Amino acid sequence: MTDRHATDYLKLTAYFAERMRHGHRFAADALFDLYGSNDVATSVMMRGIASFGPHHHLRSDQTLSMSEDPPVAVAAVDTADKIAALAEDTVTLTTRGLITLERAQLVRRGSPAPTIPETAKLTVYVGRHHRVGGAPAYRAVCTALHRHGFAGATVLLGVDGTAHGQRRRARFFSSNSDVPIMIIAIGTREQVAAALGELDDLLDEPLLTVERAQLCKSGGELLTRPPSLPATDAEGRPLWQKLMIHTSEATLHDGVPIHRAIVRQLLQSGTSRGATVLRGVWGYSGTREPHGDKLFQIGRQVPVTTIVIDTSDRIAAAFDTVDELTDGHGLISAEMVPAAVVVDEGVRYGSTDLARHHY
Repeated sequence: MTDRHATDYLKLTAYFAERMRHGHRFAADALFDLYGSNDVATSVMMRGIASFGPHHHLRSDQTLSMSEDPPVAVAAVDTADKIAALAEDTVTLTTRGLITLERAQLVRRGSPAPTIPETAKLTVYVGRHHRVGGAPAYRAVCTALHRHGFAGATVLLGVDGTAHGQRRRARFFSSNSDVPIMIIAIGTREQVAAALGELDDLLDEPLLTVERAQLCKSGGELLTRPPSLPATDAEGRPLWQKLMIHTSEATLHDGVPIHRAIVRQLLQSGTSRGATVLRGVWGYSGTREPHGDKLFQIGRQVPVTTIVIDTSDRIAAAFDTVDELTDGHGLISAEMVPAAVVVDEGVRYGSTDLARHHY
């Protein structure tokens, strides 16, 4: 990394049902054609295990099968100018779902040194079968983050995506080495700065993003509530917030996994207009060593991440629910989302215009 002035980057994320179509094809295929033809730096699709949206139709890992319609999240990252130009096309291709735009700093070998906030979300992109010292790259990354004291990290497996404009799809009879994997971690400014240097040496082609975040709970301990934001910025552009709740699939609340309890309670209370749950394959929280599923174990030991995006007042109400359900367990972070659009069969709410607000 160098000390040159950093370029502005954006992350564009669409949440929808995997079998949603645009015209005669799946919307996900249309999105990857869009991102591939525009040579987007990276894009990745992650398949969820539970969700609900404005229609309050619950998709649950208790009922979904491979033949049904699981939720997915498709994230694309590149320069602000390129992603902003693709935002409206993404909304058009998403006939029912949620699209968000978030500011990020992209870090590659030789790129400008990022301005790291006091608390940051670090996302590392690696290939599914890339290895470091004989071990999967994602495990090596998690080990490094754990050693540097990050509050937690979750590895999310990509099932489709693009890298440098080329489609990378997971197939049964192929190595899938270039299908992106996302490793999401929360750390302090000092931890992120130290980790960036090590990851630059560790990975052949490092690709990372740094975003501002707030650590609200760690190990179930309440540190702070999400900041209270106004409904709009000074120019009248709507402001949104995101909660990311990292728990273990093996940790229960009243006999059910915490992520199921969170989704059901948010749905029944009406405090949130939607939530999406992504299952990880590896990760850790707190001081526990990074881990995943093991042979001959009882119960899944993988991390799960529940994502809730809404207006600040609804996020405050949702946090009350989540705080109660994660008493003693879990890591929760909060972020400002400067632009979001909810789409429902031609009806849309929100805007792709980026809001600006300092807090």
